[in-house]
Amino acid sequence: MKKKKEAESFGVIGLGRFGTALAISLAEAGKEVIVIDKDESKVKELRQYTEHAFVADDLSKETLEEIGIQNCDAVIVCIGEKIDTSILTAMHAVDLGVPRVIAKALSFDQGAILEKIGAEVVYPERDMALRLGKRLVSSNFLDYVSLDNSVEIQQIIVTDRLVGVSVEESGIRQKYGLNIIAIEHEKVTEIEVHPGYRFAKGDVVVVIGKVNNIDRFCKNI
Repeated sequence: MKKKKEAESFGVIGLGRFGTALAISLAEAGKEVIVIDKDESKVKELRQYTEHAFVADDLSKETLEEIGIQNCDAVIVCIGEKIDTSILTAMHAVDLGVPRVIAKALSFDQGAILEKIGAEVVYPERDMALRLGKRLVSSNFLDYVSLDNSVEIQQIIVTDRLVGVSVEESGIRQKYGLNIIAIEHEKVTEIEVHPGYRFAKGDVVVVIGKVNNIDRFCKNI
């Protein structure tokens, strides 16, 4: 199987809190980033992270092409509040042939339209609410990635009940239908997890499986 080429250049359109944080994280990771916003002060702030920072009142297809957004491996449209502008901007990026267009959405209706024009959709506010909810109801929950409506990857702190218990003895696979994909022990991450490994205090276990199985596991440990 041919390895998928890693994206090296990104366009971030809209420099609200979400767009700004995203652009800075990409730039600090060494990626080439184009940022666009109508607010000159926000664009000026990002010029310490990228030389490709543009002020644009008009997000027409022609403007985006002139800036060079079509040369990006991925473009993220972070204009969730102005639905019409968000949809049109994402459509322009798709039409310009950007390989991957991702758009922020605030509602499922907005997301459905964005998906129809060929964009991937993220719901940052909903995802943050879910993270907060999970943290509030589970003292040993750290973070998660939702793969679809029924499958997640979660980071879970080992409880006292699991300390000294081996992976095999925990029944995490046989009883709960979960797979451990990594264990972090004393700041070292091990991805080759042996059935005989015994959990230690402070370990972080990364599991993948169905949401209801993960929830059941967390309640019983």
